[in-house]
Amino acid sequence: MSSPLTCRSCGSSRAHPSLDLGLQPLANNLLNPTDLGKPEPKFPLRVFVCEDCWLFQIAEMVPPVELFSDYLYFSSFSDAMLRHAREAAHRYISDYGLGPKSFVVEVASNDGYLLKNFVAAGVPCLGVEPAANIAEVARKAGVDTVVEFFGAESAVKVAAERGRADLILGNNVFAHAPNINDFVAGIRHLLAPGGRAVIEFPHGAEMVEKNEFDTIYHEHVFYFTLTALVPVFARAGLSIVHVERLPIHGGSLRIFIRHAGECAPGPAVACLLEDEARRGVKTLAFYDGFARRAEELKASLRETLARLKAEGRRIAAYGASAKGSTLMNYAGIEPGTLEFVADRSTVKQGKLTPGTHLPILPAEALVEKGVDCALLLTWNFADEIMAQQAEFRRRGGHFIVPIPIVRVVPPAGA
Repeated sequence: MSSPLTCRSCGSSRAHPSLDLGLQPLANNLLNPTDLGKPEPKFPLRVFVCEDCWLFQIAEMVPPVELFSDYLYFSSFSDAMLRHAREAAHRYISDYGLGPKSFVVEVASNDGYLLKNFVAAGVPCLGVEPAANIAEVARKAGVDTVVEFFGAESAVKVAAERGRADLILGNNVFAHAPNINDFVAGIRHLLAPGGRAVIEFPHGAEMVEKNEFDTIYHEHVFYFTLTALVPVFARAGLSIVHVERLPIHGGSLRIFIRHAGECAPGPAVACLLEDEARRGVKTLAFYDGFARRAEELKASLRETLARLKAEGRRIAAYGASAKGSTLMNYAGIEPGTLEFVADRSTVKQGKLTPGTHLPILPAEALVEKGVDCALLLTWNFADEIMAQQAEFRRRGGHFIVPIPIVRVVPPAGA
């Protein structure tokens, strides 16, 4: 690394570089057509692992206010996310006996896609969401939401005004919080005695092993393993008492947290820690092959797209996602290779992708524009998207799935 780095969790300076994805624009900083003449800021995107606590993290930070004050990712545009949230909410209400006298808080509650299930069940709840534009959408949907970054200060404020929470939820937010110790302290302050916090995030071990380097972008400060998280919560007087593995987002973890001493960790915790040890997450060798595999995939993707273009195929992309931004900018796809990006999100349509400046069109454009192939940038929702794009596939459309290896999926029935 060009400058000394310090682990954001344990403070160690024993930082081992793993992967350099070059200069990247902010992955969710979609442009308006009128922005094309303006400078587009780009920032280094490098990751390292701490040799003391084994937390995998990015090297350079971008201030959170630049990332989240006005945000264009709305969870409700994904059917899979809505289904996942609904099933989880119903489970927690049943398992924990939540009712009118309970209090649920979700950190980074987005557009209310999860909390609306508690509202419907008559369970008092509150969203803590840093993006004012998305918080307003949640409020209009009937979900009480405050515009705050979550941490110790905001947690104390919520606890003083609303009481402590019986259940704290955080789906795909923990990795976004640069001050990890402050975030965990916030959980401790807000969680009621006997309460539970349930946090979901992509599993760092799966990310490395499956070559999911496109999951790395400036918003994702951390790439968690259970091994790295146990000491983080222990320092704050909290304990991870259970863990579940989830298939969503290419392999995720759901951890269950209690105040220390309230409940002994269950066997699933020890089982996963042993599994991570077998994989080698506490060895530098585990992280050293990541850069090589990313370079190999980059070359494979460029070769595949060039071959299809040489065959006369018209190619677009699907999913104006953050991971798509990382992938396209890292791969350095030649201008003119992709014609546009299709996406269901109406708030993204009409804008341009960061760095690559591809127009974002409605999902129906794959059929309407008559393209032959679509690079599936949101490969983590492949089944959902391919089902939605049945007509594109029926007409002979191919999907190019880039992760974990580049493969071309033939049309339906071929």
